[in-house]
Amino acid sequence: MHKILLAALLSSASATSAFAQDAKPASDATIAAQRSVGTQLPADDGRDLDFADRGFIGTLSDPVITNKDGKPVWNLGAYDWMTGGQSPDTVNPSLWRHMGLLRKHGLYALTDNVWQVRGFDVSNMTVIKGQTGWIIIDPLTSRDTAAAALKLVNEKLGTRPVTAVIYSHSHGDHFGGVRGIINEADVKAGKVSVIAPEHFLAETASENVMAGPAMSRRATFQFGSNLTPGPQGQMGSGIGNGIGGGDITLIPPTIDIRKTGELREVDGVMLEFQMVPHTEAPAEMNVYLPAARTFLSAEIATCSLHNILTPRGAKVRDALSWSVFLNEAVNLYGGRSDVIASSHCWPRFGQSEVKGWLAGQRDNYRYLHDQTVRMMNKGMTQAEIAEVLKAPPTIGDQWFNKGYYGTYSHNSKAIYQYYLGWYDAVPANLNPHSPEVRAAKMVAAMGGAKKVLAEARKAMKAGDYRWSSDLLNQLVFAEPKNVEGRALLADSYEQQGYQSESAIWRNMFLTGARELRAGMKAGINAQSIDMISAIPTGLLLDSVSTRLDPNVIGNAALALNFVISDRKETAKVTVGNSVMFSEMGQVHAAPKVTVTGPRQLFLALLFLKMPAAQLQAAGLKIEGDRAAIEKLQAALDPMPGAFNIVEP
Repeated sequence: MHKILLAALLSSASATSAFAQDAKPASDATIAAQRSVGTQLPADDGRDLDFADRGFIGTLSDPVITNKDGKPVWNLGAYDWMTGGQSPDTVNPSLWRHMGLLRKHGLYALTDNVWQVRGFDVSNMTVIKGQTGWIIIDPLTSRDTAAAALKLVNEKLGTRPVTAVIYSHSHGDHFGGVRGIINEADVKAGKVSVIAPEHFLAETASENVMAGPAMSRRATFQFGSNLTPGPQGQMGSGIGNGIGGGDITLIPPTIDIRKTGELREVDGVMLEFQMVPHTEAPAEMNVYLPAARTFLSAEIATCSLHNILTPRGAKVRDALSWSVFLNEAVNLYGGRSDVIASSHCWPRFGQSEVKGWLAGQRDNYRYLHDQTVRMMNKGMTQAEIAEVLKAPPTIGDQWFNKGYYGTYSHNSKAIYQYYLGWYDAVPANLNPHSPEVRAAKMVAAMGGAKKVLAEARKAMKAGDYRWSSDLLNQLVFAEPKNVEGRALLADSYEQQGYQSESAIWRNMFLTGARELRAGMKAGINAQSIDMISAIPTGLLLDSVSTRLDPNVIGNAALALNFVISDRKETAKVTVGNSVMFSEMGQVHAAPKVTVTGPRQLFLALLFLKMPAAQLQAAGLKIEGDRAAIEKLQAALDPMPGAFNIVEP
């Protein structure tokens, strides 16, 4: 068994035809809101357009990138309908300007021997010319987009081998395309080095495997994966166009970077690293090129306020450390850099631009942090802080500090969570009813569904979509099949999406509207087998333990030894008190059962839950009581699929 597809069919919460409803135009209230935003935007001095266009070399002649089966996975021309001019009524004017810059794609020169491929994915691929080949920083999200980007590089600059790959941090859009540009045999042979910040694999496993299923489903809302780009649809993700299709891959790092100031010569090019852990990612680093006087700021500085807690879900980030590391970057690299680029968006040129960009974002995160904490210490709750906290004009009027991705609203809540957690100290919120029960009681207390609908219509007529959504969400959770309630809630979400400056808020509102109207889209929620193959066995077994169902395993006490023959690994697995512990490098002296075989067969046993007898025929060796491994296997939940979000 050479490959195992770890996929779970998304359960389709398909809505009946009674729920079907077309997208609506912008309401009068939304049109008024858009015009008001337009009058308050700062002056556009043209610098961003200059920087976004500077150094353009060329792009692919065919805009559609396909996989090996010919299936489209990315369309470079997805936003060609944006021809400039005034923003449509269904798009926030600030977001319209932003996306007009972000949609540009192709190969761009940064400085001598340094280039970027932009617009081929949500992230950028940075290319450095070494003595013998290309050094690639952040090989995009998928094998196919990365291969297409490298093809463009070789076509325009001359074909060279890839001699090193650098992962700036532990998010999939910065490593997932690695097998599109190198192969593991060359890595093992020492022909290609793979460089990453320390703890990269552990944090990759935590985010993409341990919590991967829930994050994946939530990410369809954040990135608008099921929305079509257009005036009433997806308008990018704030830091890039969106998340494409294609295979996510991973080759483990061969070199860990551990300290700021560490110097390393890579294919004849001297690189200096700045460690920035627990900022945008738990494992993250920036890269400085002394000879090119170029600073690559990974994702701690981009063209937008970022997320302290991304809506798709992740570990909450440290806003204070984020500002401190940006200040460190100003001091260490601001005076030595003429170019600054990041893993998203467009670069900036000139030493004053480098310093201003880093310092401006430093001040943004510090203000957000300090003022949230100040209000928090006065007793204000998350919701209260989010309602009043705004950036001062000196910070907020800088285009790169605007909330196209993160917002002051949800970031202030994240900072509150970082320090105090979810509980706001109001006893009524300590143990409320579940959403469905609370919704039913709320609807009854308000006088029933007709009364709720009438109040919601009043709110919508007044343009108060926040209140109409609040009311109608209660109704939909109390009565999921209430056609009128679903339709009105979809309309309410839609208008809020149209008004959103944040691309991801737009995506989340419009995806909510879509699922209310058409149901949850069926499909495949697949965890990448290639990525899982690269994750250390101990971390994978920890993720298996999170699927143990106590109602099935009961009081069973099991002692199992796993021998992973192809990796020369052993694992002591103990089940008791409805928990599972795995200890790598150890064994039980008297196990109930010992299971031996290559790791692919263990993945089939524990992830796909293929019958043990069938796997024995494929070469899995089971010594002792086979019923013990079968009991553990039976108690494991299947790999999770989709779940409802906008309804119970």
